[in-house]
Order: sequence, then C-alpha cells, then structure tokens
Amino acid sequence: MSTKAYYPIDEIGKGKPGFSRTRSIIEAAFYGNNVVKINSLKEAYLLAKNSPGTVVTDMPVFEAESIGLDRDAKVLLFNDGAITGRYATARRIQGQPGVNTEELDRLLLEAVYLTRYKKLYHAEAYIGLDPEFMVKAHLLIPEGFEMLAYNWLLNFQYINDEYLKMYKNRKPIGTEPDIYILSDPSWVGTDRTDICEGKTLAYFSAENNCAAILGMRYFGEHKKGTLTIAWAIANRNGYASCHGGQKEYTLGDGKKFVASVYGLSGSGKSTITHARHDDKYPAIKVLHDDAFIINDETCSSIALEPTYFDKTQDYPTNSPDNKFLITAQNCSCTKDSDGNIVLVTDDIRNGNGRAIKSKLWSPNRVDKIDAPVNAIFWIMKDPTIPPIVKLKGASLAAVMGATLATKRSSAERLAPGADPNALVVEPYANPFRTYPLANDYLKFKKLVGDKNVDCYIINTGDFMGKDITKEDTLGVIEAVVDGVAKFEQWGPFSDIEIMPWAGFVPNLKDKDYVAQLKARMLDRANFVKSKEGDRGGYDKLPADALEAIEKVVKEAHSIE
Repeated sequence: MSTKAYYPIDEIGKGKPGFSRTRSIIEAAFYGNNVVKINSLKEAYLLAKNSPGTVVTDMPVFEAESIGLDRDAKVLLFNDGAITGRYATARRIQGQPGVNTEELDRLLLEAVYLTRYKKLYHAEAYIGLDPEFMVKAHLLIPEGFEMLAYNWLLNFQYINDEYLKMYKNRKPIGTEPDIYILSDPSWVGTDRTDICEGKTLAYFSAENNCAAILGMRYFGEHKKGTLTIAWAIANRNGYASCHGGQKEYTLGDGKKFVASVYGLSGSGKSTITHARHDDKYPAIKVLHDDAFIINDETCSSIALEPTYFDKTQDYPTNSPDNKFLITAQNCSCTKDSDGNIVLVTDDIRNGNGRAIKSKLWSPNRVDKIDAPVNAIFWIMKDPTIPPIVKLKGASLAAVMGATLATKRSSAERLAPGADPNALVVEPYANPFRTYPLANDYLKFKKLVGDKNVDCYIINTGDFMGKDITKEDTLGVIEAVVDGVAKFEQWGPFSDIEIMPWAGFVPNLKDKDYVAQLKARMLDRANFVKSKEGDRGGYDKLPADALEAIEKVVKEAHSIE
C-alpha cells in the first residue's frame, strides 16, 4: 500500500480527495521559490553539521555507510533551549468538538505567508517499512532548523534506491494522499488563546493527511506529529495503530510467540522490547519499541520507523550501547582524557535528554513479523495491580486498554499547575489519536475476541509501595511466553486471573488495600462514563465497555 502524490487533471478540485482547505494552504508552500529540496541523507547531514549551534562530537557514527552516511560521519548534538518535551496542550485536531477550524485556517494562512521571507527545506521520507504498508511524508522547515530535518529523515525511512523500488511497486491505499507537514519553530505565536495555545500550535487535519507544527522546536513534536497522521491512515485501512513495542520469541520447540507491549515513555516498554532474557531463547526478533501497526485480519505486524528515539539518561557515557548513536538532543558534552568531545548522557543540563539510535543497535531487528500476535500486555503503573494479571473476555481486555493507568513522563511538558506525579489514564498509551476512541476499542476487542489474542496487565511501577523490578517484570513475561504461568481466579473477579509472584500477592483482607483497589477500579469506570459527555460524546465507548468495567467494580465492592 502507498499514498498518492500525483493527480490526473479531472481528479483535481474542490470536494475531491486530497483537496481540503487546510491541505491546500499547507501543500502550496512546498512549491515556493524559496524552497530547497534535500535530496539525500548525506546532504541533510552536512546541512545539520553546519547549522549554527550544532556540536560536532568526536564520536563516530557506527558503520555510517550502511545507514546512508559518509564513513567519517560524527554524532551531532543540538540543544533546544528551555523546552525539552512534548506539549499536548498545543494540539488541535480538526473535526473534534471545540476545534475552530475556520479560525485556525485563517491563522495558518498568515503563518504560511510569513515563511516567504525564509529559506525553506523540503525533506521526504517513508512511514512504514514493508510493501504492505508504506506512506510517503513530506516535511517543510525553515533554514536554521536543519537538525530537525536531519533527525526526521533518520527517524523515518529516508528515500534510497532500495526503498524507492519497494515503494514504486505498491498500489495506492484508496485515495489516501501523501502526508504534508509544515513546521516553523520560529513562529512568533498569537494572542488568540481561544483557538490555540498562545505561542505554540500543533494543528492536524488527519483526515486530509496534513499538519502544521508552529512555535515548537522539540524533535519529539515532529516525530509524533508525523506518526499521528500515519496511525490515522492505518486506522482507516484495516490496522490497529500501536504506540508500543513488539517482539517475536522462538521457543525451544521452534514455535513462535509474538508479544506486544503498550506503555507511555518511561513505562519500560523499550526495556521489555529489547530484553534478551540472558539468551535463554533460540532466537528473538524485535519489530520496534515505539511505533507499529497490526493487520486486524492476518494479525501480522509492521514497523513504522527504522531507528530508535531513546532517553540518554538510561545509558551512561561509557555504555557500549552509545556506540549506535547517530544524533543527540538536549544533552551536555565535555572533553574526555584524550581531548575528544563526547556526550554527557545524564540529565544534568535538563530533563529528557534524547538520542536517535541506529537500527544496528538491535542485531535481531526486523521490519515485519508475519506470525500473528499471541499476547497483548498493557503496561500500567497502578500500585493496586500486582506484577501481572490476565484478563478474560474481549470487552474487559479492550476497556482495560482504554483505561490504561500510568504516570506522566519527563518527555512531556505539562501545563502550569499540573501534578507531574499524579496517576493519569491514557487510552492504549497513545495520546496521539485523531479519531474517536471507539475505533481503537473495537480494533483491540476484535484481536482478543475474534483472533484469540491473550491479554494481560503488567505493573512496572510499585505494588503498594514495594518496587517491581525489571527482573520481576521480565520474569512474569517469560512465564507467559514459556507456557508455564499458572493463573487462578483473583478473589471475586470472575474475569481477572492472577499469577502469584513472590512478594507481590494481594491481601484481600487488608482493608486499606481493598479500599484503594476499589477506588482505582471505580476511577476506570468513571473515566469510561466521562467519555459519554466529554466533547459531545466524541470518545464515547460502546455499551459493553462500561458493562465490563462496572462488573469489575461491583465484584470489588463485594469484598468484605
């Protein structure tokens, strides 16, 4: 599958696919006489290397030629300033209740007009790494932000002969047009706080595959902004869109076990995805640790990105994993004892230091897993949940994903007054959805109910004050993969099973624990109920979702 870039004359015009007002405002800017095309990754590297403020470290890019760079390429560092995380508050999704499209389009007209005084760079990449699903994306960004263009091309699949040939042989995905992203990090903003967040705006017309990212320097906005639209395309065309990681285990008898884990940044999804389990399995294949899609008929899965955008603080400067870095953002640097400029990967300068790691970091990396997914793991940081529970029934499995409870991560910039330690619900760990929540609910319900995918919750935080270690988490997952996990009904919960794990057995006679458990389950029910009225019911879930979670609440309240 591919997107559409060129149109016969009789397919051009008002009301036809690919020709909405917002898209027409954005796409026209790509053809201005102030636009320069970036024709290769090597060209993007040189532009980024020479961009004012870039630090050219003395750290070589490992096997640079194999990823499209010159042999002597170095790891580049660029720092943004005070903002080092995503800002969800700035997002406006066209078509959602309360979003003033008319006024936003007028604002966008002015923002595009002001780019006429700037030299702009046009970069192209593919999102999706298998012929079954590849969409073409375009980024337009002003001079001075070359590192953003370079990071964007690294994060997604820059166009080379191999992927160009692969893409040309695909049939278009219906009438889906190419993705167009206009970015101007130097946008001065507006006082119209009634339509956008002051000095920043991420405006999406997902149904028309375009977006404007204004006043935002952080690369994560560009990465997730592009994925936002790619996930929307996938959702419309027979795929479950996944913000998580997936891996395939080969067991001793040759059988395959495919596990998908879903969690926000900092939840442990990358750790779980890349864990090698002390090499106890004959083979492990990694699809990706952040973005993929599942075919809702075949249950095969496709990665959307080749590289990894990881936190640097998890890997000290002397970590062997840093050999695979290509770029770094929002980190410090220093000179080592040999006088070489090297990264300081700890979050000393600021929080959420980030780096793009090469695909070579994972020697067992694949772009598609043909074997159908066997298990879904919702990663939650809910202190009332033991290290693992198993969910029975498609409705409960899907609604638990829709009420995924976790803590905020340092990758997010919060609104003033927001409690960074508060537990929040983030459905399916995906805050980048542009379509009704029920779409995801039905996709995952189908996987569990019709395709016989098992579903679990794993808690990677703490259980009533006791930390759940990485070893605990990997241990419970291995038990499931190996087929030795022994689950039993959990107290009065008819559709939740528990696997006793040393040191983490819930005491249903502890009144304090039971009170908190009831409260957390009630929180989930209240969240589902709230969606019936929020924004005119845009994210209302089907009736069976509320019924499934209310059944759990009722059973929790039966505990004496």
